[in-house]
Amino acid sequence: MEKNDKKNFDIDFAPEALSGTYSNLVIISHSPSEFVIDFAQSLPGTKNPVVRQRIVMNPFHTKRFLKALVDNVSKFEKNFGEIDEAPANVPTDTVPYDIIGKA
Repeated sequence: MEKNDKKNFDIDFAPEALSGTYSNLVIISHSPSEFVIDFAQSLPGTKNPVVRQRIVMNPFHTKRFLKALVDNVSKFEKNFGEIDEAPANVPTDTVPYDIIGKA
């Protein structure tokens, strides 16, 4: 089998995962042994953002996730055009949070 061949496998979803989770704030932290990625929501009328999902990964899987995300964004932009980091129709002063990385 060539290195680029991918194995096929089935994936089962837990029922609560099927609807997805909206996030407009991501907080990334790490230790020597793991990365912690917190997906949060900050909504109008609420005092503080609320973490809705926490994903913990080892560094190996985190780097593979990063490569897969970069690959998928590239494919998306080839099909639909470049993603603006600050869309023209959304004033930047109304977006309270961005991706936050911390060591």
